[in-house]
Amino acid sequence: MLGWHASPATAGASPCRSAVDKGVLPVWARAGFSSPRPRIPHVIGARGDIAAILFGHPLLSPPGQDRNNKILWVSRLSLGRGTALWIHAQRMEGTQLTGAPVTRVIRGGPGPSIIDVPAPGCWRLTLHWSGQGDTLDLLYGAS
Repeated sequence: MLGWHASPATAGASPCRSAVDKGVLPVWARAGFSSPRPRIPHVIGARGDIAAILFGHPLLSPPGQDRNNKILWVSRLSLGRGTALWIHAQRMEGTQLTGAPVTRVIRGGPGPSIIDVPAPGCWRLTLHWSGQGDTLDLLYGAS
């Protein structure tokens, strides 16, 4: 994994809204779970092509002292270990971009990660991997 880097702004006209679902994961995101109907906080991308499974829920900025912001990224399409997962993140206030954008790279594509952001708030993430793309919003609370 590489660190944060400046990136172009992530545009978006809709308000930033993190829709964390605490119910059963979609069938396509359940690989590796022992329960046939695992319940864990997760966010599905706007196109439905990626899931952010939040093992570190609630997410915090800065990260908590006793746990981290662990997110398991699962692609709806089974692509194997493909190209890197590029995450471009921009903090939003309503529909307005605010603060500096950041980028994170997960080598090998969707999988486990620690995703920290420089400030609390609602963050719009634009994700690209193996020719795929999706967006989702994640809320980071203040520690």
